Amino acid sequence: MNAQYPATAPQQPAAAGDGPQAMTPSEAFVETMVANGVSEMFGIMGSAFMDAMDIFAPAGIRLIPVVHEQGAGHMADGYARVSGRHGVVIGQNGPGISNCVTAIAAAYWAHSPVVIVTPEAGTMGIGLGGFQEAKQLPMFQEFTKYQGHVTHPARMAEFTGRCFDRAMAEMGPTQLNIPRDYFYGQIKTEIPRPQRLDRGAGGDERLNEAAELLAQARFPVIISGGGVVMADAIEACKALAERLGAPVVNSYLHNDSFPANHPLWCGPLGYQGSKAAMKLLAQADVVVALGSRLGPFGTLPQHGLDYWPKHAKIIQIDADHKMLGLVKKISVGICGDAKAAAVALSQRLAERTLVCDATRAARADQIATEKAAWEKELDEWTHERDPYSLDMIEEQKRERTFNGGEYLHPRQVLRELEKAMPEDVMVSTDIGNINSVANSYLRFNKPRSFFAAMSWGNCGYAFPTIIGAKVAAPHRPAISYAGDGAWGMSLMETLTCVRHNIPVTAVVFHNRQWGAEKKNQVDFYNRRFVAGELESPSFANIARAMGAEGIVVDRLEDVGPALKKAIDLQMNHGKTTIIEIMCTRELGDPFRRDALSKPVRMLDKYKDYV
Repeated sequence: MNAQYPATAPQQPAAAGDGPQAMTPSEAFVETMVANGVSEMFGIMGSAFMDAMDIFAPAGIRLIPVVHEQGAGHMADGYARVSGRHGVVIGQNGPGISNCVTAIAAAYWAHSPVVIVTPEAGTMGIGLGGFQEAKQLPMFQEFTKYQGHVTHPARMAEFTGRCFDRAMAEMGPTQLNIPRDYFYGQIKTEIPRPQRLDRGAGGDERLNEAAELLAQARFPVIISGGGVVMADAIEACKALAERLGAPVVNSYLHNDSFPANHPLWCGPLGYQGSKAAMKLLAQADVVVALGSRLGPFGTLPQHGLDYWPKHAKIIQIDADHKMLGLVKKISVGICGDAKAAAVALSQRLAERTLVCDATRAARADQIATEKAAWEKELDEWTHERDPYSLDMIEEQKRERTFNGGEYLHPRQVLRELEKAMPEDVMVSTDIGNINSVANSYLRFNKPRSFFAAMSWGNCGYAFPTIIGAKVAAPHRPAISYAGDGAWGMSLMETLTCVRHNIPVTAVVFHNRQWGAEKKNQVDFYNRRFVAGELESPSFANIARAMGAEGIVVDRLEDVGPALKKAIDLQMNHGKTTIIEIMCTRELGDPFRRDALSKPVRMLDKYKDYV
């Protein structure tokens, strides 16, 4: 029988700011986390931090064991993005920590306040090539906002507190590196009070310049970015948009940054985004990039449209001054909080006569017309039009091996999933062909609802991220999208859901290929397919073997009911469900047309491979 914690009440914990007290370094570490509101952590237990782990539970901290540490990092990311609080990940020194690098990089590009705790080899063994020894700070230096290395046990609370403060202040991951022998001993220390910044609207001069530009604008457009979500600025963005009568487009992969049920919402930019959003942005004479760094991948031409307005004045508002004007030439740069800046601009415009007021009704009609045209196109866009895709459709019609079922067209599947989405849903998407096409179909009315790997673009992201999101918001339906390639990198975390009662729904698009890269082989390499095929057993059967539910969908009319059944199992019965949708091998637009060109071969032996 496992030993239990003492039945007697624990001593009163050290309160932040109460002055120096005697304690162990492990207690200082744990109490500082408690002071920062930590109630859940993700990771795999290890001897390197076992002394601290022994007191997690009596401190009110739940350590959620995962299958692989990369999954733990993604879970911490999802937790942070939903809650607005820190996500925390921890693991064994050496290999446990190195397994987290990819996940921390994803959190970095998502601006998530994740704290990764990296216990290190003991100080008396560093440099001797001992067991699981590694230089753990260089591993993360490109993907963290701050790296705190505990240089003495007595400084444990100091560095721990600083890592939590900096993660929130700079909206990104921080690393707390602790030599494993520094958890032990006796110290006298004070638990630091958490320090949080109040972010302002920006300088008056720049805000006045922006207001003047907007007052003279004939066709203003607002790009609502991730900073709007992080600043809880949706209502402020709505107020500014309504004052201007301006169409609002979501920045790339931030589909939850403006409510889709608002008449001024036009959809997302970027890869597989909304044509309505792109056509309206192309007409802008003044663009307000609110809480957006205007990342290069999110403004590339798409659907044959080079939509970025060439002569528009750009007002960029970002909490990080280093992002202002970095990608696009701007007219006014405002270093400020998205919410505060939007409120300040609305106040400056409240009593002014605006040039765009004269065309408000016509602009509203145009917004509605463009949105209706795009919705009609999506309804009619039932399969991809690439010749290779059409060949695959015919080939798979002949296969029909699913007891009367058939391979389903991804776009039709995505439309049916969209129709069946529950209210208040959270969705994470992996990288890949079908997941990218989903950008056209995913709409949200509430912020902190959509999670993607952003600029890092790593496979295996979506499923563990939605698990972390579900831990942070157990009352909300949680759904992940993944192709079969990305699913193969993350399906083992189904065990985490089953073992620890974290019910989620995973939609797996089973088309037996690496679709995004295969499209490049179609367009640039004359259909010479190398390493693109993925033949797999039934993912639904694997799910059942793990203790979850598994549903195979091979008829279009079953897509919506399958999702609704899975959500019922999740919300009312605490069950994780894997929905395996058998899809055709048709391919959407290439993911990186901007980064490829037709090959040139110099050697005779390769002359036919052009």
